[in-house]
Amino acid sequence: MGILNVTPDSFSDGGRYLDIERAMMHGQKLVEEGADFIDIGGESTRPGSESVTIEEEIRRVIPVIEALVKIIHVPISIDTCKSDVADAALQAGATLVNDISAMTSDVKMASVAAKYQASVVLMHMQGTPKTMQMNPSYKNVTEDVKQFLLERVKAAVDAGIRQIIIDPGIGFGKKFEHNIQLLKELQLLTSLGYPLLVGVSRKSFLGTILNVPPDDRIEGTAAAVTASIMNGANIIRVHDVKEMKRVAMVSDILKSARLPEMP
Repeated sequence: MGILNVTPDSFSDGGRYLDIERAMMHGQKLVEEGADFIDIGGESTRPGSESVTIEEEIRRVIPVIEALVKIIHVPISIDTCKSDVADAALQAGATLVNDISAMTSDVKMASVAAKYQASVVLMHMQGTPKTMQMNPSYKNVTEDVKQFLLERVKAAVDAGIRQIIIDPGIGFGKKFEHNIQLLKELQLLTSLGYPLLVGVSRKSFLGTILNVPPDDRIEGTAAAVTASIMNGANIIRVHDVKEMKRVAMVSDILKSARLPEMP
């Protein structure tokens, strides 16, 4: 899953793709590099970020979605927790809703997703982007995340949503040690029986380990992507699609019980 943020303040690429033409070109480039989905977001969810209005989020994302559906062949995901934004995006051609609140922020989100027969990503987050890094705590982070996702999956199924993807929410309301434990114990989440999406790209826990800024975390991202795949991730959400596609190809072979057929 390739990341396309049309925001001025995202932690890694804020402001780069506010122009529709540049956003289109980048989305097309991500597909050419091997992305199987494009995840478009119009509101930053970095720690401490402020929410934007529904109108502003729609203004940012809808023209990009409308333009991209005409030129790319892969599904488009809308990264939002607002049902009105999701409704507009699905009407414009998106087919997946990536909700960092697992449809808890907006009670209408489930009915909107069901109306369009959209797939959904249900992510775990403690708090909101503005508050989530203010001393998050857990009894056992993996078990707590698993229980939350189990409850949210049930709510989605009850709402009539057919295709569900789960996401442990690396970096969302988690301390360094919580992120590490979750990545080591991802297989405990696969027992829920749903595809597992993991987003580790350029995140701050990598910066803590490497002491480098977001744009210089590609090697750390590659290591975390490999660990995620080896431990059960089905989808990886990344900024650097070309490089991480190659990492994923090798990781898939290493994880497979079968030897590959060589050309």
